[in-house]
Amino acid sequence: MPTEPPAGTPDSDPAAAIEFRDDVTVELIKHSASDSDVLWAARVSTAGEQSLDELTKDPERSKGLINYLMRDRHGSPFEHNSMTFFVSAPIFVFREFMRHRVGWSYNEESGRYRELQPVFYVPGPDRKLVQQGRPGKYEFVHGTPEQHKGAVAAMEESYAQSYAAYRAMLAEGVAREVARATLPVGLFSSMYATCNARSLMHFLGLRTQHEMAKVPSFPQREIAMVGERMEAAWSELMPLTHAAFNANGRVAP
Repeated sequence: MPTEPPAGTPDSDPAAAIEFRDDVTVELIKHSASDSDVLWAARVSTAGEQSLDELTKDPERSKGLINYLMRDRHGSPFEHNSMTFFVSAPIFVFREFMRHRVGWSYNEESGRYRELQPVFYVPGPDRKLVQQGRPGKYEFVHGTPEQHKGAVAAMEESYAQSYAAYRAMLAEGVAREVARATLPVGLFSSMYATCNARSLMHFLGLRTQHEMAKVPSFPQREIAMVGERMEAAWSELMPLTHAAFNANGRVAP
């Protein structure tokens, strides 16, 4: 939802038009990932090198092997694959992402080398706004329409002011790496994130909620939105592995 440029920014500059978003973008850019990768890695330890036809000629056996590996937590066969995602989300989502280090690689856009664009996060109407309960045992509930309206208005005003300050510093010749300090964590950034199925399962176990999860998780909604989109892409690439993940309580091996 574009809006008018904040005061103090050139009206003629299209980059000054602020956009507010309540969603995220996740795209599978490239991959080398299939259930046969798991079978190949697992069976080399007992049968040596085998052809793809040999590996997949018995679907029920393949399904059973993958389920066994997941159930008994033999994790390394799930590492011999790769998926690269393009993610566009608020910076506060990326700060949570960076806690996932094993089996992940990241390259994020740089505010040192490019002018950051005015795209900012605001909560959608379905976003639960109110936290109730004590730490470690709380829940989020829907706020009132007035609370949502007030939160969005406060964010939009703050974003406009911070981006106007950022643009003013750039116009005065201040370096991008210095001027960016005025921008909030609600600013959208983008990155490439590369992982394997095992590292993705660890991520999903913590950053999504699911009725089949053996261990409950309570992720922030915005990173869960990213996780759900990643899972949808992965489930199509590795359906047997995804099914075994769910069947065994969504606990990564």
